[in-house]
Amino acid sequence: MIKCSVQKEDMLTVGGKTLAALMLTLIGALLPLSAFSEGANGQKTLLKVYKSPTCGCCTGWINHLEKSGFRVVHRHPKDLEATKRHLGIDPRYSSCHTAVSEDGYVFEGHIPAKAIKRFLEEKPAKAVGLAVPGMPVGSPGMEVGKRFTSYKVLLLKDNGGSETYESFDNIEKQYN
Repeated sequence: MIKCSVQKEDMLTVGGKTLAALMLTLIGALLPLSAFSEGANGQKTLLKVYKSPTCGCCTGWINHLEKSGFRVVHRHPKDLEATKRHLGIDPRYSSCHTAVSEDGYVFEGHIPAKAIKRFLEEKPAKAVGLAVPGMPVGSPGMEVGKRFTSYKVLLLKDNGGSETYESFDNIEKQYN
């Protein structure tokens, strides 16, 4: 069961659809359970994404997450930077969107779904989440033909520091 509330500054959507459209979709088709990224309780892992309503690369990243089995709810706050500050994202780690897991971990930027899944399975000690600062060309949501810029996924620590969690030096590694 999806519980939701709509605030003035937010437009509630799930997977890019309004709640009414989502309900019609669910009535019309049942998805196979094997298509979901399941959490410990056997349910699809939920990420709440904060983004600008006009950002196409954020939508591309959300599509990547959904294809990888995550359930995504996105919000369009009036002041995205204030939301990031409230969530503890240091500006040096900033990108165009921020996701938060149900257990409070933050995921900043164009992080491959496979890195998020691994992080949520491992739950590294003293970590608050992951970040890909900036907007690397070729990262999920930032695809531009075959162009690719190597990048690192950073492990964000509870003391404000970071370390490399995983490096991506080619497009294929993001998905395999």
